Parts: sequence; C-alpha cells; structure tokens
Amino acid sequence: MASPNSYKLSCSIPGHEMDVRGLSAAFFPDGAFVSVSRDRTGRVWVPNSSPDRGFTEMHCMTGHQNFVSCVCIIAPSDTYPRGLIATGGNDHNICVFTLDQPQPLFTLKGHKNTVCTLSSGKFGTLLSGSWDTTAKVWLNEKCMMTLQGHTAAVWAVVILPEQGLMLSGSADKTIKLWKAGQCEKTFTGHEDCVRGLAVVSDLEFFSCSNDTSIRRWLVTGECVQVYYSHTNYIYSLAVFPNGQDFVSTGEDRTLRIWKQGECQQTIRLPAQSVWCCCILPNGDIAVGASDGLIRVFTEVEDRMASPQDLQAFEDELSKTTIDPKTGDLGDIKMEDLPGREHLDEPGNRDGQTRLIKEGQKVEAYQWSVADSRWMKIGDVVGGSNQQTSKKVNYEGKEYDFVFTIDINEGGPSMKLPYNVTDDPWLTAHNFLQKNELSPMFLDQVANFIIENTKGHTLGAAPPSAADPFTGSGRYIPVATDNRAGFGADPFTGTGRYIPGSGTPTGAPVGVADPFTGGGAYSSAASRQTSTNIYFPKTDGVTFEQANATQIMAKLRELNSGAPGEYRLSEEVLGSLEKLLVSVCDPHASEQPTTEQISLLWKTSHWPEDIVFPVLDILRLAVRHPQVNESLCGGDADDGVALCNHLLSLMKPQARPANQMLALRTLCNCFSGWRGRALLLAQREAVLSHAADLCSVCNKNIHIALATLVLNYAGSLHGQPDLEAKAQCLSVASAALESVQDKEAVFRLLVALGTTVASDQTAQDLAKSLGVTSQIAKYTSVTDPAKVGECCQLVLKELQ
Repeated sequence: MASPNSYKLSCSIPGHEMDVRGLSAAFFPDGAFVSVSRDRTGRVWVPNSSPDRGFTEMHCMTGHQNFVSCVCIIAPSDTYPRGLIATGGNDHNICVFTLDQPQPLFTLKGHKNTVCTLSSGKFGTLLSGSWDTTAKVWLNEKCMMTLQGHTAAVWAVVILPEQGLMLSGSADKTIKLWKAGQCEKTFTGHEDCVRGLAVVSDLEFFSCSNDTSIRRWLVTGECVQVYYSHTNYIYSLAVFPNGQDFVSTGEDRTLRIWKQGECQQTIRLPAQSVWCCCILPNGDIAVGASDGLIRVFTEVEDRMASPQDLQAFEDELSKTTIDPKTGDLGDIKMEDLPGREHLDEPGNRDGQTRLIKEGQKVEAYQWSVADSRWMKIGDVVGGSNQQTSKKVNYEGKEYDFVFTIDINEGGPSMKLPYNVTDDPWLTAHNFLQKNELSPMFLDQVANFIIENTKGHTLGAAPPSAADPFTGSGRYIPVATDNRAGFGADPFTGTGRYIPGSGTPTGAPVGVADPFTGGGAYSSAASRQTSTNIYFPKTDGVTFEQANATQIMAKLRELNSGAPGEYRLSEEVLGSLEKLLVSVCDPHASEQPTTEQISLLWKTSHWPEDIVFPVLDILRLAVRHPQVNESLCGGDADDGVALCNHLLSLMKPQARPANQMLALRTLCNCFSGWRGRALLLAQREAVLSHAADLCSVCNKNIHIALATLVLNYAGSLHGQPDLEAKAQCLSVASAALESVQDKEAVFRLLVALGTTVASDQTAQDLAKSLGVTSQIAKYTSVTDPAKVGECCQLVLKELQ
C-alpha cells in the first residue's frame, strides 16, 4: 500500500498530437482543467465517472496560427460567470475563449514575438510575457501598459494577489518586480534563464531556472532559500494551497514533489521534457509532457489507477532510453558499474538513481520510498566513455545523437536527431523547417552538428559553451543606472530670485477652487453636502505667480558673466523684458511679437547652469495665446522641438531648478489648445520622463509633476484613450510611493479621481494596480482637510 504522502498515477489522458506546453485548473466545471499544445489547440478536460477515474474532453479551442505555449484562466465576472480562458502562442497573439464556442471571443495583438507566459489578476487584468523581451498588461481587450526593462525573452510572469504588484522572469537571468508599470526592484541570483514563477503569498514567491535551482524570495528582495534536486532545466512550478509545499517539472523527465522544504518524491515520466504542471482543486497533480500526454497523479488511494495500469506505466518507463548527454546521470564508465546485486541494497532517499551493468547494457533504476523498491526507469545508451555507437531512440527511430538545443533567447527546447552518415547541412535545413525557425540559423545549426560529432563516435557531452543557442555565454550589454545625487539649491543670498518661490502651495481660497489662493479654504461646505468639488477637474492647472523685476534682475546678472557667444545685447534684453511684461499683464496694450518669441526660444538654449531665468520667462509666456500657438504648433516641428528641449532639461541628472521649470512650462502649455494638442500627441514621452523624477527629493518638483499628471488626466477625461489613462494611473501611483508634500499628494489624488470618474475600465485598472490600498492611508489626513476628503471620494469611486 502507498504511504499517505506518496503520489501515484491516477490516469493518462491522450488527445493532443504534440507536446503539451501549458496547464491550468479551471473555475468551471468542478474539477476541470485546461491544456494547450504545440498542435495549435487548447482543450478543456472534465472528470468522468468511469471506472478508470479519467477525464473527458469537453471543449476544443482553435484560433492560433502556430503552436500554443501557455494558458491561464481569467476569473468569473458578472459578464462571464464561468470565467474566460486565455492562451498565448508562437503567432505572437493572445486568444481569449469562452466555454461556448471553439473560436476566440477576441484576440489581443501587440507582442512582436512568441507569447510564452500568461497570468490573470483581479478585475479581469491579464499579464503576458514574450520573447520580444517585454511584458504587457491587458484589460478589457486593450493593452494598458508595456513593461520594458528585460534584455532577453520574458519566460515567466505572475500577478501577486495584493498591492498591484507584478513579477516577470527572463532569459537575462533576472526577475523584476513591477508596480503601476514601473520596475521597483530587480532580483538577481539565478545563473541561467528564469523559466517559471509561482506565488506563495502577498510577500513571497518561488522561481525556477535553467540553472537547475528553485529559489524562494521575499518581495523585499531577499532570497530566503534555494532548493536543489533537479538535474536539468526546470520549466514549471505549482504551489499547494498551504503556501508551503509545491511541485516542479523539468527537462530531466521528472515531476518532483516538495514538502517542508525537501524533495519528498520524484516521479519519472517516459518523456524527455516535462513542460508544465498544475494542482487540481482536489489536490491531484496534472503534468504535460513532450510525448503529447497529460498525466494526473494522486495521493488518494481511491483515485489511483488500477494495478494493471500502474504496472503498464512502470513497464513503459522501463523501456525508455536515456541519453547520458542530457547530464541527468553523470559520467558513465561501463567497466566500473556494479551488477544487479547492487539493487539488493535499499536507497536512502526517494528518487535516488542507480546504474547497473546487465550484460552489455546499462540500466537505470530509481528508489521508491513508497514501495520500498528499485524501479527501472530506462536503458542508458551512449555512455560518455564508450567508443561504440549506441543508438538513441527518438520518435520511433534510432539515431547516433539527439541534441537538446534552445533557439531564440533560450526558448523552447527542441530535439535535433542526427546520424553520423547524414549530411549536417541537410539535417540543419530540415530541423529549421520542421520547427518553423528562421533560415538565418542554418550555418549555426550545421556548424554545431559538425563541431559536436567530430570523430563520428559517441563521445563526451559537449561543453555548455559549445552550444551557440542557449545564450549562456553570450555578451549582453547591461544598462547601468548610476544617477548622480542631487545637491543643495545653488541659489543663495537674502532677497534672492528663486524660480517659483512665490508659487502658492498651501490650501486654496474658496470652496469652489481648491487649487488657488493662500489659506482661506474651508471644508465646512463640503462636509455639509455630498457635492464633489474636487474632480473631475478638466480645466488646466497652471503656475501663474511671477515677479518680473526679480526675474529680469537675475537674467541681467547672469548675462554679465555669460560666455561671449551667449552674451545678450542690451537690445535683446530689452526685447525679452517687453515680452515678459506683455505676458504677465492681461491688460497690456502691446502683444508679443514674432521677433520676441524667436529671441526667447533662442535664449532658452543657454548653458544649463544659467538658463533658469529664461525658462521662467518661457513658463509664463506659453500661457499667452499668441506664444502658445507659435511655440506649440504654429509649425508642427516647432512644437516637437519645444517638447524635446524641455524633456532634455528634465533628465534625472539635470539641475533641479531646470527640472522644475521645465515641468511647470509643460503644465502651462495646457492653457492653450495648441499646447494641449501637442502634449497629448507627445504624452508617452512626456509622462515617461516625468515619472523618472518621482524619486527626486524636491517638493516643488513633486508639485509640478503632480500638476502635469493632473492636467493630462483632465484632458483625457471623457475620452476613450485607455492606454493614455493607464499611463496617467501608472505615473500617479508611482509618484505616490515617494511624494511626501501634501499639496503634491492632493493633486495626485485629484488626478486619480479625474481619471477613474465615470470610467469603469479605468476603475478596474486602478483597482488591479493596487491604488485602493495605496491611498487608503490618506483618508485620515486633516491638515489640510482637502487631502482626506478627496481621498475618500476617490475610494468611493473605486468601490
């Protein structure tokens, strides 16, 4: 009888015609699961009541133009009470299915290479990873965000249950933690491609890798445990409901069951690659492999296969051939191997392997703790020191070699069979055609065959560096991020000109507008009524305060010490002063001239250490309709040039004064329709550069940044551009992680409220990003009261 902790075969499920690459337990029907395969199909399996306790195919899904590599279940909703099934494929697409029809309900397009991993989260959020080195966040049939930062294929993604956190694992050997579309942390430790991720809890997760290790991590960055037992690539992980025990599968033909931090059981399969696994609701384990079969294993005796079927499985396993070049069994010297008497000694752990010499054959056995005996797991061919050409069986034929190679950033392991009498170039050509790979690999594959079959004998396995496809030894340029720290404000002296020092940041005057005035705002009226006075705010918030006298005084002072080629004549200074006066006085009789605007634009390219008073003039000037139209779009190229110039001043290593004034200038551009159109067209670049300033410790920069996000949110309100709203949510959420100033927090809250107001999709995305839990701490803020009140209204909108 099996021990209570021992898993045995429950059933084998035929149906797929090629490798089973992905499995996922389904919400409906009870006990069902979904599989996907290289045969381009997905299938739903439901338990049947037959004596063999097997599964019946309930539904077959088609729609991909090439092999299907991953699957996940999107949780039930009011619209789809039985949930949805998402599949990713080699055709670069994600297909989303219902249980009612074989064709996709809709198809998500956007990735530029194979979609190899999927994960679903709350509110219908879907996260995908691809060989194109990116991960994408999808909601309601739209791509909301693209997560960029990995330098190689993204093999694994997962959405953590709370706080809007997402994880991605890559062939660049790293794992990245993302929050609101921004990379929060990079985990290093694995020595090869990261192939799988699995959630333990809100704070912990597992990863597995081609380096044969499994790691347990805290989301704070620490690796708390490393597990070793596999002898080859590890492809997948699944965690039991207790959050402690888990299972893993890999290229060493095994399913391994881990309990209390130890590998408690090793189950070998008669297939080389065990691609995927999932844990079913009843605790059974389903695995998919390269032989096209799904096998279910159970520790419940009533669900175990009949003795005849168990024996048939063991017989099939014993007849498989094991190629020592896979590295699973170590170096084999036939003359040193013991005979069958070696099996009289019991093993000391489950899964332990022993090799014995039986005549002229080498046989492999594995110790089963459950059955207290050695089970044959196959015949070994082509030992590393043998000079005879023992054949390797592959797909029913015998070959001298069967290589396991990876193409395209470590991606999917493929078998390349070869006989020494074959033409290596023809073999390489046929291999590429069969696997639908680019002809560009022809020379590499052929040379690989030639290099690793020299002497026409089965020799030692080639060194890992000899395989040009795994990428383990390739050069990958790594971008470093050595941002300079920010020093103190360089402007000193009493009565000095400080850009924007007069800008009000306190509570606003009057209930009607919480953004302007000094401190007379009272929240009493808002407490007595349910009227939301804060959002949506669709008119732009600008930076108006100015002291023209001080600005010109600083400009003249800096001009006197400017390098000769930059020094301005008194005539030019006079023109700039006239421009400043005309844009600051709404009743001015003189309007800005074309020549003045041209001089301002030219002078805004002064050296960065002296340009700030010119930027302050620019900040004020773009509010004027004539200047706004001229600089922001009189000529399309002029508008882009203005945008690019301001963004160049916002680089993280730039001077804080210039960063702040560039942000304020962008905010003020929203005061004219030309400026608003320009910034909406350049939105992705502008908000991306602005987000880089979240970590700068400068409250004036934070207020300007928050205002820019708010102005974007207002311009997008009522518009169907979900991707743009997603970026607003992302930047606002990222800013709230580091911003401390209450005025900046308030403006970010208004931006959030404006983005989600009357937009269910934006609300769902905000909730999936963890915005609700992120801002909850502001509900109790009473100084100023507008922060707490606005926060409560945003949370109400997100209920």
